Amino acid sequence: MSQNPAVKQGHPKGLYLLYFTEMWERFSYYGMRAIFTLYMLNALLFDKAFASQIYGSYTGLVYLTPLLGGYIADKYWGNRRSIIFGGILMAAGQMFMFLSGNVYSNVDTASMFMYTGLGFLIFGNGFFKPNISTMVGQLYPQNDRRVDSAFTIFYQGINMGALLAPVVCGSLGERYTDAGTVIPEAFKWGFLAACIGMIISLIAFIALKNKFIVTPEGQPVGMPPKKIQDAGMTADGNATEQKPAAKVSLRKVAVGILSLGALYYIFQQVLEFDVIGAIIFASCIVLPGLIVTESSLTRVEKDRIWVIFIIAFFVIFFWSAFEQAGASLTFFAQEQTNRNIFGWNMPASLFQIFNAMFIVLLAPVAVTVWNALGKKGKEPSSPVKQSMGLAFLALGYLFIAWGVNGIEPWTKVSMVWLVGLYLIHTIGELCLSPIGLSMVVKLAPVRFVSLLMGVWFLSTATANKFAGELSALYPEEVKIDRIVEAEPDLLAQLNAYPIDTSAWSAPLQNSTVFPVADVQMDDKKISSLNINGGSHEVSNYHLKLMHAINAKMNKGVVSNDGQYLITSRFDKVKRGGNVVDLERIEVWNLNPEKPTFLGMQINNLFDFFMIFVYMAGAAAILLYAIHKWLLKMMHGIR
Repeated sequence: MSQNPAVKQGHPKGLYLLYFTEMWERFSYYGMRAIFTLYMLNALLFDKAFASQIYGSYTGLVYLTPLLGGYIADKYWGNRRSIIFGGILMAAGQMFMFLSGNVYSNVDTASMFMYTGLGFLIFGNGFFKPNISTMVGQLYPQNDRRVDSAFTIFYQGINMGALLAPVVCGSLGERYTDAGTVIPEAFKWGFLAACIGMIISLIAFIALKNKFIVTPEGQPVGMPPKKIQDAGMTADGNATEQKPAAKVSLRKVAVGILSLGALYYIFQQVLEFDVIGAIIFASCIVLPGLIVTESSLTRVEKDRIWVIFIIAFFVIFFWSAFEQAGASLTFFAQEQTNRNIFGWNMPASLFQIFNAMFIVLLAPVAVTVWNALGKKGKEPSSPVKQSMGLAFLALGYLFIAWGVNGIEPWTKVSMVWLVGLYLIHTIGELCLSPIGLSMVVKLAPVRFVSLLMGVWFLSTATANKFAGELSALYPEEVKIDRIVEAEPDLLAQLNAYPIDTSAWSAPLQNSTVFPVADVQMDDKKISSLNINGGSHEVSNYHLKLMHAINAKMNKGVVSNDGQYLITSRFDKVKRGGNVVDLERIEVWNLNPEKPTFLGMQINNLFDFFMIFVYMAGAAAILLYAIHKWLLKMMHGIR
């Protein structure tokens, strides 16, 4: 009997090829994500709320399109072709991000490149993500106990990529002058590194897939459905009869479209979500409904699918809090964390290495613990593990809320609080995320496994969009209100009021005095600037936040009501084939309105972090309370 070269003791070699492929794809994704919000804030000059909304829309759509990619793979292309197509799209998307970084000073052009790049990344991920995750389970026979540990190993590969990404892309893209201000032109190099990572992932998969991505019997995994049927194989590689999917019902399609339209209207017009949020939230309700009403499903299959949907609902609360790492927690790292390590000022994006580093270190521990408990018959069920994950998430936010409670806005706290949060969250993630991927593979009918993996990622899409909405609640101390054109005589008048240069080295809690002006302005220009002899104090903390974005800020006056600081800025633009410095007027809001959530005003960071404590804690308690009922619906699968 010939021995299959892809199978030896332990795990098949195909697992490690998928590990390597996913590691570099995640390097690409997390490398771009590490600097994405910083790029929008410091190069494109978006405010935190707008940057958070774009971040949430992007990361939400990234996890919505796996439904499309999963369907096309199950119905037409198979996993392999879908992965290659998705990888090509993502490499192109990262290249457009690089082009955006090249022309950042021309905000309109840079934004066009950025949105184009995000579109390629969104659709590319839709074809790549669900299919590579599905192939992990297909390497093993049915009911193989190694599947849980295989997904944990695979998850370690994801986080190895996430560990390398901020180190490389963050170090290249997030750079500062000696004075501590951001160098916006450096972001493009971080995006280019992410593009190269995606190309490495593609080359490895294309070159080695035929040799290693096979079943225990040596049959290729991830082939188009027609080829699977011709070979007498099911989608998971087992030689058992595959139940055919039901034919498409036009009535069912019509009901789905009408339901989607009605829910979109409610979310967008009545609840006032943005367009992308309305699409994601409506899809999150309608698409699972269409799947569970599939006539070919047995009662047991429906029960198990309902468990996937219920657990997916709870993980929305996990990921919406966890994904603050790329948004509000990055803001916190840049502005209010002491990043000085023996004289080196650690880039804010590098804080994202801690979660990945802890995953790599603790994943083997988690595998050992679950295996040891399993041998004794004491391993917690999947729903209990996931309720534990939510509990650890709440505990992490409680830890950092304690650390920031009562601090002044200009106080920079020890990085221990942020690193500690990432450590606690990592323990929770190991309880929840790899177990969830394994659970979908075990509970889903074979003919719907990629599609249901897409539904699982749909919950992540909803969570990521929700994460952007929650990040927009981050209480800002100052923000750019507008950048307007100004007549030369107004600029000359403003030049008469230089900022005291000692402000840049003075203690943060001190203030600098500015003259007060009666300012007449609209969204496009300032029509008058009349100094009235008064004065207004602006804290050095606020000034340094502004100076970190506008490194050439050296003059200014305050509006008569004390609400705005008017200064100037220089942007490099192309004029007549030459690159010139264009001077414009920049208006800063010194006292932006504090956000509210469910009627509660978010006045400070303690209020902000406690939102996640309440949300994740309540979800953990409720999920644990219903876990026995869920176990019954799983019909023997744990």
